[in-house]
Amino acid sequence: MELAHYSDYAVRLVNTEEPARNKDALTSADDVRALFGPSVQMARRVTDTDVTRFRNVRGRLRAVFEAADSGDHVLAVDLLNSLLMEFPVSPQVSGHELVGPDGRPDWHIHLADHPSNASAGYAAIASFGLAFHLTEHGPDRLGLCQAPPCRNAYLDTSTNRSRRYCSDRCATRANVAAYRARKRLEAEESARSGRTAESAQDSRALSEL
Repeated sequence: MELAHYSDYAVRLVNTEEPARNKDALTSADDVRALFGPSVQMARRVTDTDVTRFRNVRGRLRAVFEAADSGDHVLAVDLLNSLLMEFPVSPQVSGHELVGPDGRPDWHIHLADHPSNASAGYAAIASFGLAFHLTEHGPDRLGLCQAPPCRNAYLDTSTNRSRRYCSDRCATRANVAAYRARKRLEAEESARSGRTAESAQDSRALSEL
């Protein structure tokens, strides 16, 4: 499994909450299990007590994105390092898939999941994946959606570092809102110009009396 894949764990967890909308999709053990995706082994260890633990890790991961998004890259790295120290990973070389005509193992790095509980395992993987993405692409590639009130986290993988929204839906919504705002401004300016012209005509008419 590619190490870059693990950064998605962080985004997935952070985006279970929408603070501006007062929405939280992490309310049960089943919600927590769903975060693991195909990693059934890790999901099996989830208990009801993991809900609170996951919410705590979620807040700390969001703080990393908030710091990076605001341009405070040193703080983002400090916050991420704190998570890495608290939730270390156990990398192993794995070859559970066979490739080629000779059936040789497909050797790759796998982040072993042997923590004391599910939240510690998820936090370790999410933090490591985020650290890999940050060091590979830069802290400015960690962002929060600019389409209010969304503020979902995203990882910018665009070639020109131009991503500003978490999804095409939010990008479209923001563009439509900007278009409508421009039209309102144009209408207001046109109305003001019309009133100014009308006032000028009235002044000329009065002066001719």
